[in-house]
Amino acid sequence: MPVASAPTTARARARAEITEEIKQEARRQLAEEGTDLSLRAVARALGMASSAVYRYFASRDELLTALIIETYDTVGEAAEQAAAGAGPTVGDRWLALATAIRSWAFAHPHDYSLVYGSPVPGYRAPEATIAPAERVSLVALRIVSDGVASGEITRAAELDMPSAVRDDLTRINVLAELDLPPDVLARGLIVWTHLFGTISFELFGHLHNVIHDYDAFFESQTERAIRFLVSGDGHDR
Repeated sequence: MPVASAPTTARARARAEITEEIKQEARRQLAEEGTDLSLRAVARALGMASSAVYRYFASRDELLTALIIETYDTVGEAAEQAAAGAGPTVGDRWLALATAIRSWAFAHPHDYSLVYGSPVPGYRAPEATIAPAERVSLVALRIVSDGVASGEITRAAELDMPSAVRDDLTRINVLAELDLPPDVLARGLIVWTHLFGTISFELFGHLHNVIHDYDAFFESQTERAIRFLVSGDGHDR
């Protein structure tokens, strides 16, 4: 991830500091009030005139976009570092990736909710959010692609899937500049959505009084997901 150069003038530094204060206050309000974010409320909390805040962010949506991009970049960087520092096998790298995303989610629950929870009413994410959002997914796709290339991920029998699903898988391959077999890519999507479902259920309290050792449960579920990803087998051997 490229490192942004520091502002070189006092005016630029002051603008950067105020911009950061606005974003931090917006995050605080999102954490306390949910998705009901208001630039006027942010300005009031910071002791600024509403007109002054609009010199930094033209609208609520522009501020949300800045927060969303920053959030995606943060989890993307955590995922990239975890996968890069893991062992060479698909299992090593996927476990490191899954653990890093879960750890990030619990360290930043409101950021996780912002990008992986309920959509903000009335907000439409612009194209500027696409590349940051893809960072974490591309880590997962690289793990799968490398596993296929090394022969660690085996190709199962050709799946009988609807043509619409096959078309979507083809589109994903094109967008990611990959050539993964449809059955392998389908397994990858299954374990990917399983990962976020598991994290969301734990983070949002849906496993309360159902699971008592969350760490053991997560590790067990992730190990099963890895077996399914590698061979299509989700059962103990």
